[in-house]
Amino acid sequence: MTTDRRPLAVLTSRVRVEERLLLAELRKRDIEFEQVDTRAVTFSLDGAASLPYRGALSREISHTRNAYASRLLEHAGVPVVNSSRVINLCGDKLLTALALREGGLPTPRALVGLVPDSVLDALDGFGYPAVVKPLTGSWGRMGARLRDHEMAEAVFEHRAALPGPQHQITYVQEYVDKPDRDIKAYVLGGEVVGAIYKISETNWRTNTALGGRTEVCPLTDDLVKLLTATAEVIGEGVLGVDVIEDRDGRMYVNEVNHTPEFHGAIEVLGTDLVGAYVDYVVGLLDERDAA
Repeated sequence: MTTDRRPLAVLTSRVRVEERLLLAELRKRDIEFEQVDTRAVTFSLDGAASLPYRGALSREISHTRNAYASRLLEHAGVPVVNSSRVINLCGDKLLTALALREGGLPTPRALVGLVPDSVLDALDGFGYPAVVKPLTGSWGRMGARLRDHEMAEAVFEHRAALPGPQHQITYVQEYVDKPDRDIKAYVLGGEVVGAIYKISETNWRTNTALGGRTEVCPLTDDLVKLLTATAEVIGEGVLGVDVIEDRDGRMYVNEVNHTPEFHGAIEVLGTDLVGAYVDYVVGLLDERDAA
């Protein structure tokens, strides 16, 4: 165990159940930490060495603030979990999909246009139903299941009117016919620590934020192999991996979350996911100090 008593920076803005649980675990272990609100902190590029932190645990909910805060801390020599590289990769669904495909992992078929209109005609050959997603975001927000050309035309018209160039990038996946459930798995440093089913009989989006319920998902050899390979592609860190099964049991990696929620998982898994999270972060910093 390290003798470094410098505090751990915990990056937050909105404090959810997950952040409260992690902070409580740090207090229980007498681990020195400072909760850093990313909306209030500033960084001096010239005074980088003055930052008093041993490391940082990022639980910032804003992708943009998360990416920049983690990179600024790294510039100052402060290691961050997760790293800015992992945050930038996982925070963009298209970049994640490209990395997974380049790693040879199964992902849903996809179609991308740099403006919404360019995708509309191509979708007729791609096939309906399909799902359009924002490049960044969580909880299934701003995603839509497109049933036909007419519906796609209406949705793309609204997307074209959204401000910001990133909204114009139109990322469409095939709709995978699934058994009313998705898999959410938790991988810490390449080790699979648990998985749950997110289930909804009434909504094609199974997110717990939208009313989905959770059950334990068995860790089969095939699932563990897929999750381990996903972590190898994405990189070292705390990852929430979303997997979709089709009706024949084929599995596809859908998304990878770099700041995963887990309150629904700890209610059913029966494992100390919060403790494992803190063990991983502290162990990573100990290894760095010992190197």
